[in-house]
Amino acid sequence: MRSRVRVVVAGIALVVLIAGLIRAFDTVGIAVAYKAKMLCSGVFVSGRSEKDVLAELELDDLAPLRFINATLEPSEGVAKASALGLIRRQAASRGGTGCALVPRGTTRAEFRQASTRDPVELWERKPGRPLEEAAPDDSVRLALAPIIDRAFAEPDTGPRRRTQAVVVLHDGRVVAERYAPGISDKTPLLGWSMSKSVMNALIGILVRERRLQLEAPAPIPAWRDPRDPRSSITVNHMLQMTTGLRFDEGMTSLRSDVIRMLLDSDDMASFAMTRELEALPGMRWEYASGTTVLLARVIRNVINNDSAYVCFPRVALFDRIGMSSAVMETDAAGTLVGSSLMYASARDWARFGQLYLNDGMWGGARILPEGWVDYSRTPAMADPSRGYGAHFWLGMPSGADAPVSALPAGSLQAAGHEGQFVTIVPSNRAVIVRLGRTRFGDAWDQPAFVRAVLDELPAPPPRVSGR
Repeated sequence: MRSRVRVVVAGIALVVLIAGLIRAFDTVGIAVAYKAKMLCSGVFVSGRSEKDVLAELELDDLAPLRFINATLEPSEGVAKASALGLIRRQAASRGGTGCALVPRGTTRAEFRQASTRDPVELWERKPGRPLEEAAPDDSVRLALAPIIDRAFAEPDTGPRRRTQAVVVLHDGRVVAERYAPGISDKTPLLGWSMSKSVMNALIGILVRERRLQLEAPAPIPAWRDPRDPRSSITVNHMLQMTTGLRFDEGMTSLRSDVIRMLLDSDDMASFAMTRELEALPGMRWEYASGTTVLLARVIRNVINNDSAYVCFPRVALFDRIGMSSAVMETDAAGTLVGSSLMYASARDWARFGQLYLNDGMWGGARILPEGWVDYSRTPAMADPSRGYGAHFWLGMPSGADAPVSALPAGSLQAAGHEGQFVTIVPSNRAVIVRLGRTRFGDAWDQPAFVRAVLDELPAPPPRVSGR
């Protein structure tokens, strides 16, 4: 009897050990994929040196990544990463379409051959009309200089800010600008979830062209069955993050939905569209990157031509407002990763903000539908904090169920992981861009930075009440 118990206990222990090893291998696999992907995009999209990119990938809480081996093949446009001699991933560049992880079991040659690419490379794009700049001795520029200096200074103790770029526009003019060593006004930098706000613009363009309707069911074939409760999810629900779909957005767990979608799924939209409803559409607000990837699939379904689809962000938006550095990457299945993986220079992120400050107009031409900017800053009804509109933040979140504050009324903000911000303040006619690699949230205070900048800008003109 005792021997039988010992066998059972040993069997259970073996199962637990095997399960633990599988989980450990999965976790290491995510880290390996992250390093390969970020190295590929950092070098072939941002144009930075391998040394600089690797140094940023192995700092602060990411220090364990130094134990993952990474190599670059510049002539092939490939980054490789491996761990334990067993777990290997590679990411391949596809020119103007950016980098993507090569699916397991597929050679990079097969992957490249199957990929739909934007035929216009970054260096072939025509630069937009230069932004106007304040003179070096302009009073506003001089007043902002010490504030920008503090943005790049590091504290004596505590977590590092690691600011990489700052650009401030006032009345469409550059009144402040600075970059960290190794970064210039032409360096495309990752916006992380600021990409979501760019998806707002792409959807808006299709709405203006009457190819999409906000209140119509999202055109996702897998949900067409009227017996499927997801068939009632509209484009508006997606933009306002009120789909009711279950999605774990936790960035601290390597097994969360968002991490698995970005680093362990070849077809991110398919991953997201299998999520089940936890609430009726429109009745619960929940921020979810999977929702934005589904919007990217909606755009793909509407355009219904993959060659035109991968070019759509550039042709419909970037070229029209002069964002010549911008790249929105696709996943291995060819869907735009509009939730997270868009790169652009700080000046081009500022151009994007200026488009919304201009009420969707650029150079006298209407890019976004009339009223779209007001719609974008209308709080989602199901958001208890009233701090989220249509893929834009309306301020700085203060915690669960707490009101959003710290930004002037009417402001819009694109915000991303590691301290990426485009803050649009119509009352002060200002766009404030801050980009960085801030790994700890308390290292950077965006509301304080915005307040300091706004305090040095000319007072807005008084409102004149009409009769």
